[in-house]
Amino acid sequence: MSGASRPKLLFVHGLWMTGAEAFAFRRRLEREHGFDTGLFAYRTTRDPLEAVAERLQERVTELAMRGSSGVHLVAHSLGGLVVLACLEQFGASMPPGRIVLLGAPVRGSAAARVAGSIGVGQWLIGPSAAEALVSHRRRVAPAGREVGIIAGTRPVGLGRWFARFDEPNDGTVAVSETQLEGACDRLVLPVSHLGMLMSPRAADACGQFLREGRFSLQA
Repeated sequence: MSGASRPKLLFVHGLWMTGAEAFAFRRRLEREHGFDTGLFAYRTTRDPLEAVAERLQERVTELAMRGSSGVHLVAHSLGGLVVLACLEQFGASMPPGRIVLLGAPVRGSAAARVAGSIGVGQWLIGPSAAEALVSHRRRVAPAGREVGIIAGTRPVGLGRWFARFDEPNDGTVAVSETQLEGACDRLVLPVSHLGMLMSPRAADACGQFLREGRFSLQA
């Protein structure tokens, strides 16, 4: 299948990341699932959420104009809030495509809330990301979009330095913080917040959802 005819996928990275951490994840979606993947990068601690969302809309529209009928979006952590903000503002004018959110704290992040209350945490997260992770809570999936949620339960991550989780979590985000009403499907895997991007199982589940709108029971 040529690059022009392969389904388009845009990956949106999370806090403190550049997208390089998702290289293996994207590579597997290309080789095993036939997607043409791209990366949307932004300054996670400095760029306001609304401005990033607008740039994402422009990028998705540009990709769709290159001959693709739609563009799928896969987002990790803070990137999931960027995607939801984009669809909230521009969803009616954007091309179709399914969405997979990986460890995205759509109901707010307890770790970010605690970190933002102390000096070092405020400096590490930055005001833009802190506002997005604490204030921009979205409990309902965007209308007209098929959304799949992947959450992790291996409690290894920086978030445990700030939040005392008393529930299943991936070390940074609690499983309950990823819940989005109206999502088509949801999958919980024994992976950490960053580890889900290294997991072939998570990548394969993501690829299946993008193709079929659901996760496999064997994922």
